[in-house]
Amino acid sequence: MEPSERDDIDWGTKLPGEHRASDNLKSWPETLLMNVHVGLPEPLSDGAKCSMASGECFYFHYGCDGHDDRGWGCGYRTVQTLCSWLSRSWSPPKGSCMSPPSLPDIQQALVTMTDKPATFSGSREWIGTIEASLILDYFYDVACRIVHVPGGGAQLEEAAQDLHQHFSTQGSPVMMGGDRDNSSKGILGVCTGTQGSYLLVMDPHYYGPPLDRETVQTKGWVSWKRVSSLDRSSFYNLCLPQTASK
Repeated sequence: MEPSERDDIDWGTKLPGEHRASDNLKSWPETLLMNVHVGLPEPLSDGAKCSMASGECFYFHYGCDGHDDRGWGCGYRTVQTLCSWLSRSWSPPKGSCMSPPSLPDIQQALVTMTDKPATFSGSREWIGTIEASLILDYFYDVACRIVHVPGGGAQLEEAAQDLHQHFSTQGSPVMMGGDRDNSSKGILGVCTGTQGSYLLVMDPHYYGPPLDRETVQTKGWVSWKRVSSLDRSSFYNLCLPQTASK
C-alpha cells in the first residue's frame, strides 16, 4: 500500500484484531484509509458530465475506532467522514479545524444543544441528515443545505443536478439518508449521461479488520450506483455542507 493511501491520525482507540470499545479511551494513532474512491473508473463513457468531491476525506465505518456500532452507527460514521474532509481540505481554515468528533462527542453535542434528551447520550439511537447538519454547525460553524427528495427514480434523477452544482461550488462530500432506504451513505460524486445518473457511494456499513483501497473497491464498499437502482418508494434527504463562503 502506498503511503499516500493511509495517514496516522489521533482519532480513536487502536485495537488490532479486536472489535470492542476500550475501557480507557486515550489518544491513539489510528490508521484510516484516505480517498478510497481514487482509481475507480467513471461509470459512463465520454460525453457524460461527472462532478466529484475535491480534497481529502477518510473512510469511517462500523467499528473503525474499536466501538461496535453495528446496526445504528452508519449516520455517525458518515458525519465523521464529512468532518474529516473539513479537517483535511476546507480552505479556509485548512489545517486548523478540529479532528472528527467521536460517537460519544456527537451524542453529547446533540444533548447539549437540546435536540435530544439526556438519555440519548450513551444510547444506540441512530442519527440522520438533520442531526448531521446540527453537528457540522456545532463543531465547525458550517451551515448545511438539506435537499428533500420525495421519492426515488425521476425525482432523485432531478436531485443529481443539485449534486453537480454542490461538487462544483462547495467541493465537500455529501450525506444521504432516507426512510425505507434508511442506510446512511456518503456521496463523493455524481455522473450523468443520456441514460441517467450514477452516484459515487461510500458505504459505512463495513465491519472488520482494516482493508486496503483495492479491497474496499472490489468488495463494493465504495462504488458507483445507478440512481435507478435505489429504492423508488423511499424518500431521500441530502445534507450538503456549505463551505464556499467560509
